[in-house]
Order: sequence, then structure tokens, then C-alpha cells
Amino acid sequence: MNQLILNNNIQEFINKHLNSDIAKILFKGISFTDVSTQEVVEQIEAKKRCEKKLPTWFENENIYFPNKLNIEQTSSEKTALYKSNLVNGISLIDLTGGFGVDCFYFSKKINQVTHCEINEELSEIVSHNFNQLEISNIQTIASDGIEYFKKINQKYDWVYIDPSRRNDSKGKVFLLRDCLPNVPNNLELLFKHSDNILIKYSPILDITSAINELRLVKEIHVVAVNNEVKELLFILENNYLGKIQIKTTNILKKTNQNFDFIFQNNAIPNFGIPEKYLYEPNAAIMKSGGFNDISTQLKISKLHQHSHLYTSDELVDFPGRRFEIKHAIPFDKKLLKRLINNGKANITTRNFPQNVAYIRKKLGIKDGGNQYVFFTTDINDKHIVLICEKIRN
Repeated sequence: MNQLILNNNIQEFINKHLNSDIAKILFKGISFTDVSTQEVVEQIEAKKRCEKKLPTWFENENIYFPNKLNIEQTSSEKTALYKSNLVNGISLIDLTGGFGVDCFYFSKKINQVTHCEINEELSEIVSHNFNQLEISNIQTIASDGIEYFKKINQKYDWVYIDPSRRNDSKGKVFLLRDCLPNVPNNLELLFKHSDNILIKYSPILDITSAINELRLVKEIHVVAVNNEVKELLFILENNYLGKIQIKTTNILKKTNQNFDFIFQNNAIPNFGIPEKYLYEPNAAIMKSGGFNDISTQLKISKLHQHSHLYTSDELVDFPGRRFEIKHAIPFDKKLLKRLINNGKANITTRNFPQNVAYIRKKLGIKDGGNQYVFFTTDINDKHIVLICEKIRN
């Protein structure tokens, strides 16, 4: 960590060039003698990435930013705030602290938070930033969290851990053993230091395989922001043997969409033909797999076992998008062209043999307009098209 980057003239340069062409800055270079062009560019790139993701860090003065990869890997403030509402008590330790965003929010709910980070420079940066943010109840330790646990006997109310995927698992559906640290192999050690464990995993993790690898899972939270799944959160409780709660949330600008159900509840859905309204689940529900539960809880019908679209004659509050069906027709090119306004529509496919790009090319439909067209399969295994208008929430 180069403290000279915090000099006023260099900070002014960084703030002035947040929207500048980085390639031009690198080519031209900078005139500061105390810091390199590369160091300043790294600060510009990292800070720019924080503008929407981490506004608290972006807006405060004299914040030191790590490389942009650390920013990409850290929680957003929205998801960190969500996690902070899952914990309580006096003490919490974060074994994989990173840039410290989660600890910042944990510190608002927990009296004493410990931040472990194996990267000594990143640990130093985090400690500096906590001072700038006037956070006094977080202890930073430059150490591997698992190794630190092996040396101490202290108990905590909560252990938080955010394992990272090994590089050789990139692009694959991965298992927990593909992550560092390997949580299943260290569960006995973790429970030695706390009865409550909160684990964050990447959204591409398979939930069922994770349950099979872990023990004592009490809750799983599927967290989406603006309909994009960002995190899977597993809560483990020592000696817990009850049913597993699945809690989904889609964090929107003005509200959150929530839906909860019991894992493997064996819910039996209702099936039916398209009625007046159509429902498309949000991304958190799609990831959770609660397709049958949403039908039984909300008393709406599924169009097909594999379509994951729902319908009802009366409008219901729904965690996802809602539409009024204007036309329900067979897949017929000529009829479709007559019903599509100005050759524009927002197209979605669910359980349909052709993808959106193929349909647009085949039918000559451009993207946009006020019509939403769903190409899907009904309960009778017939390919159908639903032409809809979106209902504003």
C-alpha cells in the first residue's frame, strides 16, 4: 500500500479522471514522481467500479482501493446489508475478509467483528479504510482464517466465510471441494469456534449438491439484485436436524420480492391452460427450484411441468413479472405477424424448441415495443404463443 496515493493532488487527479480513457492516460503517463502511472490507473479503475456497487466507499475521501479484481469479487452494499440482517449477538469473525464490505455491515449489528485476510497488503488497505469510515469495532488480522482458527480457542457467536473458486473450476458447475477454503473438510474446526456459520457461495453453485456436501444446513438464502442472482447464502447451526428453509429475495429499487418454502417439500402443483393472467418467476426463484411450491402457495396453475410459467383468472401478488394475456394462439407464423404491433415485441422462450434469436430471424420481429410474447409448451405438450401486456407493479 503506497500511502503517497492519498496525497491531495493525486486524489484530485483520480477523481477528475474517473471517466477518462484509461488507454490515453497509460500512453501519456503522469507527472507525479511519488507514484507510478500504473498505480494511479489502478485506483481510477477500482474506484470507478465502486460508484454504484459501493457508494459509501466511492463517496468518502481518502479511501484506498485495491486492484479491480478485489472489487469484482466483493459483495455489493445491497447484498452486504441483507447478510447483516441474518446475524446477531456479540461477536463475529470473517475468515475470508477481502475488501471488508461484509464486515462493515456486520459491525452495525455485532459488537465486535474480526476481519481475517491472508493478503497482507489488502488487510492493510481495509484497516486504513475502516479508519476513514470511522468504524472502531472491527479488528483486522493479516492471516489465513483457517490457520488462525487452528491457533486460538476463542468462541464467536457467528463465523462468516466466503470461499473462492479454484481457477481450474472456472466455467464449470462446481462442488464445494472446488473452493478455497474447503468448508466441508473444515466443518469440525468451524463448529469448534461457533454454533452458527454463514457461508456465501457463487450463484452458479448447485444447491442440492451443496446440501449433500454440508451438514446441519438450517437455511439457504438465494439473493438477487434487479433480477440477477448475486449470492447463495447457507446458514449452518450446530446440532440442527430440522427441515431446510429456502428463502428467496429479489432486491429492487423500491421494494424486495420475497418467497420462502421448505426444501424438498414434495409440493404438488396445479396445472392448467392459459387464463387471463401470466406470471414469470424472478431469477431468485428460478435458481431456488421452488417451481411447484409457488403454484401451491399462491394457488396459481403451471402451464407445463418444465415451462415454469404460471397462470390464473384472478390477479395475484407475485414475486416476478406479471402480464395480462391478450392472445393465446398456436405457433402460427402468419397469425403471429398479424397480431404483433409494428413488427416489434419483447420475446421470451420457456420450454420451447427454438431460441429467441431464431424466432426473431424467422418471423422478422424486432426487439422492443409494448407487447411481450412468450413461446412455450402447454399442459397438452402443444407449442403455443402468448401475446401479453405487462402489468406494472
